[in-house]
Amino acid sequence: MITLRIDVDYPYVSRVKSFLYVALRIKSTKSESYLRNSHIIAHMINESSKQVKAYWFFTPYTIPDQRMLDLLNQEKHEVALHVATRPFEEWKTLEQKSNRKIQYYTIHGTQRLLAMLLWGRKLGQAQVAIPEDFPLKSFHERSELTMSLDRNRYLHGYEAVIGQIEDWVQHDVIISLHPDWLFRTSKKTQRGPIYDSLKTMLDVDSDLDTVTIRKSLSVRVARDFREYYKNINPTDPFLAKLQTRDVDVFTFVERKWCCPIINPPPKWIRVQDNIALLEIRDYQIWWNSIGKKTRNMVRRAEKDGVQVDIVSQSDKLAEGIWRIYNEIPVRQGRAFPHYGESRETVATNMYSEDNSTYVGAYIGGELVGFSQILHGDNIAILSNILAMQKHLDKSINNALIAKAVEVCAKRGEHWLMYGRIGNHPSLDRFKENNGFSKLNITRYYIPLTSKGKLAVKLGLHQELKDALPDAIKYPLLPAVNWVSRTKMRVNIAFKKRQSAKVDASAMGG
Repeated sequence: MITLRIDVDYPYVSRVKSFLYVALRIKSTKSESYLRNSHIIAHMINESSKQVKAYWFFTPYTIPDQRMLDLLNQEKHEVALHVATRPFEEWKTLEQKSNRKIQYYTIHGTQRLLAMLLWGRKLGQAQVAIPEDFPLKSFHERSELTMSLDRNRYLHGYEAVIGQIEDWVQHDVIISLHPDWLFRTSKKTQRGPIYDSLKTMLDVDSDLDTVTIRKSLSVRVARDFREYYKNINPTDPFLAKLQTRDVDVFTFVERKWCCPIINPPPKWIRVQDNIALLEIRDYQIWWNSIGKKTRNMVRRAEKDGVQVDIVSQSDKLAEGIWRIYNEIPVRQGRAFPHYGESRETVATNMYSEDNSTYVGAYIGGELVGFSQILHGDNIAILSNILAMQKHLDKSINNALIAKAVEVCAKRGEHWLMYGRIGNHPSLDRFKENNGFSKLNITRYYIPLTSKGKLAVKLGLHQELKDALPDAIKYPLLPAVNWVSRTKMRVNIAFKKRQSAKVDASAMGG
């Protein structure tokens, strides 16, 4: 049994708003964001197949509203009192407002002067004294074996906490947490963020594993970064879950090459998008379909001693990729985003992809280029294809494309995707020369909040590069590339100066 003690100290995620409401003694439950993190945690507990008992300790400023009470079924949850200043009054109010029988209490405490004043206590009074005739049972007495998830997550990190949780559960340790630190971290109090640990402990929210959130101005747009790998047809419960996480708009693509969406809801906003797609029926058919110049470039790579083959994931491969990444800071006229990455980061990213094939290009045993093929549902995706600049004349990327087509043909994969077409003219030509063509597809945007609806109307839901028409975007590309290169050079110069200062300081010491 997982036993949770949840202290709901403050009503809102915003600390400023919560402090203001407590200071002014405002006890309103009408805001949509009231107890938002508590709602999320309650949903997670209800969805969990694990045996869980959660004791929720509410203060006078966090009395559960009806939405919260509907989530707190008595099989997995129990409403309890977190005493702030007036034990009897707060107990009676909580029972009346929640229509639940209250058995346990804990005491809200703080060592900070500002918090003491905020809660209306005397200076130096960390917590209120409980009268001897108070009828509720102290939860403090039954929680001698208690571990703080907030604190442990901050101090020891996700991996260490997950390694400890099983031991805590086996030894009937009560796991305490505060909804305040579900997604946030506090260096001052050394707490949070606990969502990842709680998610793993309860074994829930797997449908959010691949969801990322992009913030445009104040609009939060979510997408599944695996949207090209699998069919997405979002359900109302899934969208509601995103909404509780302050997502304003959810976006995804229709995979029309294999699985078109029939009769999408009218509220889904449609925008034209595209991908570079190659249909593979047979390697020889592809070979005959590309131009003579491209075929000669593939042959040239072989004549120049380039050997291309499938290579297994290993530390040696990660080392080779790291060297390619850090060869030069600028590629194809713009800053290369992987320049400066550490060996550890490269290795971690490489090992994190289970369902993928790596193709390596070698000259004399040295890795001089590689590509990564990700295998999805009814599609393969060319995620990475890169060669050393010093061997640019050896047509390594053409040889890597040819090998990727061969790999997909042998696996019976009929579609190979290579990004999009329209944001990089020279790269677009390379894709087209190797048999890829532009396939127009539909991207859907689903507004989840009033802010999201307004954002869609104003065009703030799209990234700028997608919102601009080609007639404006293409003339701006040289300027955008120049800004990208300049920022990279400034960052490199800054890091060199910082490194020189460290070296000088070490020598001086």
